Amino acid sequence: MTPPEPGTAPEPDTVRDPGAARDPGRVPLPDAGSPTAGAGRAPETAQIPGGARTVLRRSLREREGTTAPAHRAAPDHAAGPTTPEHPVTPEHPTTPDRPVGPTTPDHPTVEPPGATAPATPPSAVDLENDLRGRLGLRTLGARLDPTAALWGWLGPVLVTVLAGVMRLVNLNHPSRLIFDETYYVKQAYSMLVLGYEGEWAENANPGFARGDYSGLSTRADYVVHPSVGKWMIAAGIKLFGADNGAGWRLAAAVVGTLSVLILARMATRLFGSALLGTTAGLLLAVDGLHLTESRTSLLDIFLMFWVLVGLWCVLRDRDWSRARLARRLAAQRAAGPVGDDLGPRLGVRWWLVAAGVALGLACGVKWSGIYAVAVFGVMVFVWDTAARRAVGVRPWLGAGVLRGGVPAFVALVPVAALTYLATWFSWFTHPDSYRRQWAADLRASGAPVPRGWLPDALNSWWEYHLAMWQFHNNLESKHAYQSQPAGWLLQLRPTSMYWPDPAPPPEACGAKRCVEAVLAVGNPIIWWLAAAALLVLVYLAVRGRDWRAWLILAGYGAMYLPWLGYAHRTIFTFYAVAFVPYVVLCLTFVLGWAMGIVRLPREVPLPWRRRAAVAGGPAGPGPALDDGAPALPMAPAPSRLARFVSDDGAVQPTPRAWLLWGVVVGLAVVAAVFFWPIWTGQTVSYDAWRLRMWLPSWI
Repeated sequence: MTPPEPGTAPEPDTVRDPGAARDPGRVPLPDAGSPTAGAGRAPETAQIPGGARTVLRRSLREREGTTAPAHRAAPDHAAGPTTPEHPVTPEHPTTPDRPVGPTTPDHPTVEPPGATAPATPPSAVDLENDLRGRLGLRTLGARLDPTAALWGWLGPVLVTVLAGVMRLVNLNHPSRLIFDETYYVKQAYSMLVLGYEGEWAENANPGFARGDYSGLSTRADYVVHPSVGKWMIAAGIKLFGADNGAGWRLAAAVVGTLSVLILARMATRLFGSALLGTTAGLLLAVDGLHLTESRTSLLDIFLMFWVLVGLWCVLRDRDWSRARLARRLAAQRAAGPVGDDLGPRLGVRWWLVAAGVALGLACGVKWSGIYAVAVFGVMVFVWDTAARRAVGVRPWLGAGVLRGGVPAFVALVPVAALTYLATWFSWFTHPDSYRRQWAADLRASGAPVPRGWLPDALNSWWEYHLAMWQFHNNLESKHAYQSQPAGWLLQLRPTSMYWPDPAPPPEACGAKRCVEAVLAVGNPIIWWLAAAALLVLVYLAVRGRDWRAWLILAGYGAMYLPWLGYAHRTIFTFYAVAFVPYVVLCLTFVLGWAMGIVRLPREVPLPWRRRAAVAGGPAGPGPALDDGAPALPMAPAPSRLARFVSDDGAVQPTPRAWLLWGVVVGLAVVAAVFFWPIWTGQTVSYDAWRLRMWLPSWI
């Protein structure tokens, strides 16, 4: 049943009098300690039809020979559910029941005082609200407070604007191709011109930056990553040209900025706090690893973006599927017993389809997206199974598999696979692409064709993938800035993206020796605190059973843990940008928990308790609670600042909590200002650069 809202009477099936709970025929009495006792307001009353009440009063007057006082007689129109305006109070609730004789005109049969009408079965709406409460959803018709909704957008938008400025200002610097831009930018330009990746002449980079593209040939180049990220780079080149860094870095800057907005909105929904959502967006905006890769045209920022979009869609599906489950199951139960014990089917889950598209695009950037498909798919299955168990479906495991897992798999995995296949459209439609004619050439020569039962185009595509797989698993060439994934969480060996030789002249910085460098190192305040917070997060996930903590750990599991199995090959710390959103969420979650804003499931009061504590209105007795506790007093309406801290306005952080927040966020912002020159390639003195090398392994 729906919990009572502030200012309304309790539900008719709510029992506060223990005696009434034991004896259904007894009229419940006001609590002796209740503020309503003796005040003419019965917290729980029997529902007696109006006609029956009239007969009851007449019978009592005839038996006692008295006339009821006028102020005790309830009007006939009060029939129906008990309300504070029209309470139904028996005349003598403590009078012992008298035996009722045979029915005669002089002695009509009446129900004894305290008798209740047969309980009516709950409606589909009541059932649905009860199920929504079990699933952690708001009741039907409940809406987020407008002030909280405004804060939930205003804060994230402001930090997104800040992120955009930091990523777009002076984007053309450095004005040459840096680090692996030498591969992906030229390949993106080639796809615009040829439709596939062509080979470039040696030392083509200086001419390319000046607008000389004569080094491109029509011979297909062997590339080891799919094409989605390069098509996104090509879109920026198409808009602003290939002869400037702003053109070939625009797409990275745009998706880096958008990812700040997505993460901030995600955190706002997850934690029910615009403050924490804004904090998460701000921390991502000022992280050095995310910033440098948003200003450099590599592939990993696009991988991070599409995985984050996929997770956003998975979260929306969680809300949608639970609301659909509550509605359909309530309709089933209201209609009566059904033969199918597995619960209702949910229909097409379009948010999961959208997630499949996004994750398919992530795989089309780098194959690392496959891990996100697997981990997020398992997470959806666990959520579905837990939801059906929460609403009382038996057997819940079988229901989770057949009604949750299988449909979710169909909506997510095949869609991701088909999307990935579609990203190769240009390769399929251009006969000169690398290995495009491999199977056809073998067949024409009369040589045996492996997997000859496949169409030649698909067979050649599969053979190309086998070659890519061999490359990725056997890449062991040494590099000065390669790193071990075990050190990524602490940023022990960041990647130097840019170090020009010769160095800028002394007059460029006013010192004897000048440095102009781009170091892809994360904000140490964020990463080091998040490494410690990760331990707390694991504890909260296990002991607190908080699904949000497990979601953040799933991000680590999808984008970080697989790299531990590739420690033998040449890999770099800048790959960690793919999971930097979950580093930020981890720190934000633990920070919010320490401030008392993030409440674990076992600590969070039931929704109606929280509303009773913060609802506006005059002070006085609040609505009765389902567990028989005294009604809570009505509190003043939350302030606008309180709605920024939490959606319900019920949280008031202590001064120490605000101090903790200020120290963490303030240090992160100060660190961003301090490291800005080496994140963006500013010319500084060697001493100033050396001052920012906090660890010997950063050099």
